[in-house]
Amino acid sequence: MKSIKIMLSTIADVRDFVNLVAAYDGDIDLISGRYIVDGKSIMGIFSLNLLDPITLQTEGPDADELLEKLARFTVK
Repeated sequence: MKSIKIMLSTIADVRDFVNLVAAYDGDIDLISGRYIVDGKSIMGIFSLNLLDPITLQTEGPDADELLEKLARFTVK
């Protein structure tokens, strides 16, 4: 299982993020506080507190490749 912190600051960020992860076959969970939502769900993402970084957890054969594609959302 891979885990990173991401930031989705704008509506465009959320749209671009969902478009990138939609093609990924593995599970993507976004965790904010005590809430966990499907990372492929726009409505689920908008239910989170987007003012703070969100933890992304994923696993699958292409997890490393996915994380490279999501580098612009990664909190350093």
